[in-house]
Amino acid sequence: MKPIVLFLLVALTLSSCKSSQQIATFKSETIKPQTLKIDLQPIEVTSSFDFSTDLQPIELFSLEDVAPNTYYSLADRIVDYAFEFDGVRYKRGGTSKEGMDCSGLVVTTFEKENISLPRVSRDIALTGDKVDLKEVTKGDLLFFATRRNSKIISHVGIVTTVKDGTIEFIHSSTSQGVIVSNMAEKYWHHAFIEARRVI
Repeated sequence: MKPIVLFLLVALTLSSCKSSQQIATFKSETIKPQTLKIDLQPIEVTSSFDFSTDLQPIELFSLEDVAPNTYYSLADRIVDYAFEFDGVRYKRGGTSKEGMDCSGLVVTTFEKENISLPRVSRDIALTGDKVDLKEVTKGDLLFFATRRNSKIISHVGIVTTVKDGTIEFIHSSTSQGVIVSNMAEKYWHHAFIEARRVI
């Protein structure tokens, strides 16, 4: 009888240790890659554009067709033309590449743009509007008294460049002919009388 009791006790003990909760187990599935099938059908392209007849020629234009002041200012043209005489020797009364004096350079250069000016520098100084030296721009005129102990205007030049307070001008000097000088040069600084704008 003892073995039966012992068997029953062991059976009871084992049944009481069993968990009342059920454990869920899952079997993992392997996901297989699928191939995407695209059905490509040829597309027929039709066009009503006829390259042989529908292309129009492109009309080209030159800068000469554009109004001059839209791309190249009057002052630019005046100064550029004055530079064509750079290096020309000084000649009293001269107005060509054979020789040029200071007012001859100014008169000839402005005449190219149909602007008439008097022939003598002191008379040119009576035209246009007086401008403060700090406000001069390209194409303005600078007047000087170059005779010793005189304040009478005897020389004129055309402003070519104004940058960072530096003013350069083209003129015809008696010693070097048509050259570019700087207002910072002591001689021109002391000889300066006034600036005028005629354009």
